Amino acid sequence: MHGRHFACPNWMRDYNMIESRARVGARIKHWASTLLDEGWCVIPSLLSPSDIEALDADLARDFAETPFCQGPFYGGRTKRFGRLLVRSALTRKLVQHPLVLGIAQQVLEPWCDTIQLNLTQALALHPGAPPQLPHRDQNMWRGQIGETEYLVNVMWPFTPYNFENGGTLVWPKSHGRRALDPNPPTGEFAPEVEPGSALLFLGSTLHGAGGNASNNVRRGAIISYCLGWLKPFENQWLAYPPEIARHFSPELAALIGYQQHRPNLGNFEGQCPSVLLKRHVPERFAATDALRPVQAELVADFMRKQSWSEVVVQ
Repeated sequence: MHGRHFACPNWMRDYNMIESRARVGARIKHWASTLLDEGWCVIPSLLSPSDIEALDADLARDFAETPFCQGPFYGGRTKRFGRLLVRSALTRKLVQHPLVLGIAQQVLEPWCDTIQLNLTQALALHPGAPPQLPHRDQNMWRGQIGETEYLVNVMWPFTPYNFENGGTLVWPKSHGRRALDPNPPTGEFAPEVEPGSALLFLGSTLHGAGGNASNNVRRGAIISYCLGWLKPFENQWLAYPPEIARHFSPELAALIGYQQHRPNLGNFEGQCPSVLLKRHVPERFAATDALRPVQAELVADFMRKQSWSEVVVQ
């Protein structure tokens, strides 16, 4: 029997796939619950350090040639640049990580039909960079505070994050309705995060970059996801116009905004903007409803009650 190879039966492959999905589903539920309870979490070993090293190497020229930021919020000793999906294909492993994406969907989809990519940004905090103003990312939108979660942030370190080199400071349990508290929260600390692991926190969680008191540059990437009906931080359609996005998978193209959010939000000529990714784009389109089920039923009920013979055209 040695040296012989037998094909895995179809039922066994199906069983293993179902079991794998169940494990991923359980992990998504666990980490989403932790994130909603604490406002933050660190998930270890999501990618191999070699994947992160390769991405860091792909971005080395951008890190070297990008000017320092201007303004005290971005930081005069910090470099930042976006459009990571066109700078390195390895970014897709971060953006579409199934566990992280599943967590973002579970946290945000009570308030939206679909989520979208809010930002891909690399940053390098150089020695001497001062601490950043503590802030909540949800404040970029002027929506209701305390009930709705607008955003999930994911920090992917390229170098170890710690207190000395200015790792992100987090205020635990400062999220949700606590964002309405007039008294400033306490208990901030810098979670230690290694390359391959990720720090997640909500848009309502108070946080900010620490000051880099080390002799080393702290590098990493921020990937964030927001409600599908919001205007994202990074203009995804300029970052990834149709001639670029048509080379992405349909799932990735949808995540960066080439999809409608019902009812009819973000459409192009009354169509899902994914029509722009086709090889041949018609000059004219038939505007087509994209309604939520409740809205579709409301329209259908209205139409059933009409008597068109009684309508008088003016």
